[in-house]
Amino acid sequence: MTASAAYNISRALKNAYLVLILAFLYLPIAVLITLSFNESRARSHFTGFSLKWYAALLQDSTIMQALYNTLLVAVLASLIATVFGTLAAVGISRMGKNGKRVFLGINNLPVLNPDIVTGVSLMILFVFAFRLMGFGSLGLVTMLLAHISFNTPYVILSVMPRLKQMDPNLYEAALDLGSTPMHAFFRVILPEIFPGVVTGCMLAFTMSIDDFVISFFTTGSGVNNLSTVIYSMARRGINPEINALSTLMFIAVMVMLFIINIRDSDRNAKEILIKAGEEN
Repeated sequence: MTASAAYNISRALKNAYLVLILAFLYLPIAVLITLSFNESRARSHFTGFSLKWYAALLQDSTIMQALYNTLLVAVLASLIATVFGTLAAVGISRMGKNGKRVFLGINNLPVLNPDIVTGVSLMILFVFAFRLMGFGSLGLVTMLLAHISFNTPYVILSVMPRLKQMDPNLYEAALDLGSTPMHAFFRVILPEIFPGVVTGCMLAFTMSIDDFVISFFTTGSGVNNLSTVIYSMARRGINPEINALSTLMFIAVMVMLFIINIRDSDRNAKEILIKAGEEN
């Protein structure tokens, strides 16, 4: 066997392995999307194209209320976690080497901690606080607080690399030129780390929509998000409305990723042009 033949065989095997992995990941999603347009409730065969499950989804008040709760919690949690995480990342970056190592280690604990441990611990904390105060119960507010708590570390991890890439002398130079600390933060630091802030916000939003375990333990009766509603519906059997809902969520995530990739490619192209102009 010649070297070129062996190379072609190796390349073909690698391509086949890649196709197999992609099929394993995306074939279930393709089946789900196909069944969402199935006229019949049967999952074994496709009887005809229909949009009735999407119409039934829009008329389901339980799912619509869960969608509203999911979007409300995701938007508020991602925005608040982005503010807290960005400020925390800036504070950690100004610490010494030992202090930075300690606080980054503390920040990594919620990321590495299993979701069920985080969910149970937050539930116990909320119940204890309510009993101590004498009022309150688990519901939408506790779910929001829980989402803020587990999203903030991810924002910190997204912003910290941008702070490391930033010139540490820019902030001091702005202060020497007469800027106040607040003005220097918004006009000097924030524009430099803004891509990391956006990435952290999008990551927090995605994780908030995707979360089930922590939401399950920190919400009360009558308050659900999409993950808990889908779980309760799936226990009674697969409803075709779940297929339609999952398809819409998948399309929304794909559109979001497409927009982010276009934005990143445009920004990278501008940076390359700027660097080329500086070199010339």
